[in-house]
Amino acid sequence: MDIQRYPTLDSLAAAAGELFVELANDAITKRGLFHVVLSGGSTPRAVHIGLAQHAYDLNWSKVHLWFGDERCVPPDHDDSNYKMARDTFLDALDIPVHNIHPMRGEFRPEVAADLYEVDLRNAFPDELPRFDLIFLGLGEDGHTASLFPQTVALNESERWVVANHVAHLGVWRITLTAPVLNHARVVAFLVTGEKKADALYTVLHGDYQPNDTPAQMIHPTAGRVVWLVDAAAAQKLSDEPDTE
Repeated sequence: MDIQRYPTLDSLAAAAGELFVELANDAITKRGLFHVVLSGGSTPRAVHIGLAQHAYDLNWSKVHLWFGDERCVPPDHDDSNYKMARDTFLDALDIPVHNIHPMRGEFRPEVAADLYEVDLRNAFPDELPRFDLIFLGLGEDGHTASLFPQTVALNESERWVVANHVAHLGVWRITLTAPVLNHARVVAFLVTGEKKADALYTVLHGDYQPNDTPAQMIHPTAGRVVWLVDAAAAQKLSDEPDTE
């Protein structure tokens, strides 16, 4: 377990940006491409803004940007994860448009999920996607991506992308599934704010109940998980060193 604590959101965002650049340069050197999954939410917004400052630190023609989940809204909607990424840093990059892979939230959920799975299978034709880096958030209810408690997507073992109905919110979401998330080289959780303190403690130290706390499902079989957390989110964790 690798838990890295930062005093503020800004310092956490800077560290996440440095991790992005480090892993990108390493992947491009070793494999010629860097495949990364972006997350939505307020914390990734700060990370994206910081990434815009690295516009000249990477060969962006070798970077492919994917999304872990999406709301079922058009790409110009304020709730769109793609729009947030575009507004905060994509427009500042010299990245080919075909290297950006948004989920099609404007389509029916099942259609959008099918289309994204086709995109992934075209990019990774011979194996389960092996992302170099996946950024994930953590909800107050323990969800991550759009894997919400007590939803059918938690039981998916074959599909890479599914439409997931979140009954208590009355919405549909499109999400990568746990098998894909658990096949990454590096998963980086970004967790900030005191409202996330209970969920963070439960994920890390509570009983293993993934139907109630889906983030507990994320444990890559041939990769590693890094938790980047700010002081407010970490307030219920012990003060003992966390890296082991």
